[in-house]
Amino acid sequence: MIDYLALALGHGLLAIALLRLVLRADLDADPLIGEIAETTTSNRKAASPSGRNAARREKTGTSQNSEPDDPPRAQAAQR
Repeated sequence: MIDYLALALGHGLLAIALLRLVLRADLDADPLIGEIAETTTSNRKAASPSGRNAARREKTGTSQNSEPDDPPRAQAAQR
């Protein structure tokens, strides 16, 4: 009889510990994953030409709708 009681008590305590671990709120959120995703996104943007150009445009504050700097091309486009 004591053997069954010891087995039930041990397994019951293990089950309670497992339930407490599984039901923890911070178990689902890993701050390192967010940091890795942010780093990966910034590296991907920095590696592509369009990403570098977009970063340059943001720094200088220019837009794509500005007047072209090359007057002959602008005149050719109007013809």
